[in-house]
Amino acid sequence: MKSETSVRFAVHLKAGDHIVIGQACGEPTTLVEALIDQGRDIPGLSAFIATSFSGLFTPATADSFALSSMGAIGALRSMTKAGKLQVIPVHVSQVGPLITAGIIPCDVALIQVSPADKQGNHSCGLISDYVRAAVDKARVVIAEINEAVPFTPGETIPASAIDVAIPVNRPPVEVAPAAIGPTDEAIARHCAAYIGDGAVIQTGVGAVPDAILRLLHDRKDLGVHSGMLGDGLVELVEAGVITNARKEVDPGVSINGALIGTKRLYDWAHRNPAIRMCATSYTHDAAILGRLSRLVTINSALEVDLTGQVNAEQSGAAYLGGTGGQVDFVRAGARSPGGRSIIALSASAKGGTLSKIVAQLSGPVTTARTDVDVVVTEYGAAELKGQSLAERTRRLIAIAHPDFREELDRAAHIIAQRGF
Repeated sequence: MKSETSVRFAVHLKAGDHIVIGQACGEPTTLVEALIDQGRDIPGLSAFIATSFSGLFTPATADSFALSSMGAIGALRSMTKAGKLQVIPVHVSQVGPLITAGIIPCDVALIQVSPADKQGNHSCGLISDYVRAAVDKARVVIAEINEAVPFTPGETIPASAIDVAIPVNRPPVEVAPAAIGPTDEAIARHCAAYIGDGAVIQTGVGAVPDAILRLLHDRKDLGVHSGMLGDGLVELVEAGVITNARKEVDPGVSINGALIGTKRLYDWAHRNPAIRMCATSYTHDAAILGRLSRLVTINSALEVDLTGQVNAEQSGAAYLGGTGGQVDFVRAGARSPGGRSIIALSASAKGGTLSKIVAQLSGPVTTARTDVDVVVTEYGAAELKGQSLAERTRRLIAIAHPDFREELDRAAHIIAQRGF
């Protein structure tokens, strides 16, 4: 490993190199800033990052390399709006395997890690998912070794795997908790009703997940097996609600792939044996998830059609989301003994002028209707698993915004007449 005070990409990169960058709050911002500044001096560069919350990638700054992603998540929406982001439709669990197979090319890995332990191993810190796959595949591994990044139990990167180390001491990317409104609280109440004592939860970050977690303080022995976690986790652990005591797999430990939150979360996770950061080959693995009972998974959507198809990616001409890990967890929750799989969304958008329960999707099918279990809006929960298409329409209309139910009834009548 060679240590440099600042990275010189012209020395380490070649024309046409494909770069894979650590994502979310594990984004190596010092390296990304250098890439933006120096990238135009190296022709033909391309880069892949699954999500970004740093705000560093904009149509103006990322004009010297081609950027691709699994979706328009976080601050990447501005890139898709400007037509500057190539979207690869892929489950987050498949990003690592596709890097390993060379389908998502990786000549250079840009990662952020914690300072090394006494054995010379660096923690992946705030993000594990596909980091090790990129490190193992890359010709050159450039690591931002950040004094401010926690050493989290789980996956580590040995110093021997790092070609160039850039020491920094700067706050990593933070994502502040979202403001929780009355609609979020109403959705959360319906979701929380499915989470009993001993349940294992998977959720994302945002207003609805945070609102759900706030309602769980009277539960006992909850467990966690998730792809991402936010600040709400800390409160439930400190309150003794999350113990992971009843989990069949990894008892006593919250399993996670990404920490997306603030310094409070990061400080809590530092050398905390109550959490383990894992690659998606573990967090999203069907065999591992299949061993968990009482698994309740909660994911979001942009819209759901009357038969239960879920679109979590695109609204008309605007690409706003991504595939993420939704399908892996929807299937796992729906199949778990005593578990449930929930798709949560508000019933309307744009000030109540647009229904999110629709006759036909305006974008792609992210999750098939054959996999969907429960759909929740602020108006209630529609349990769809095992129901006919006609019955699904009735249940979904009942949780649609009242202003759109008559219109949806007309579309449902056609389905009821033909039976499909």
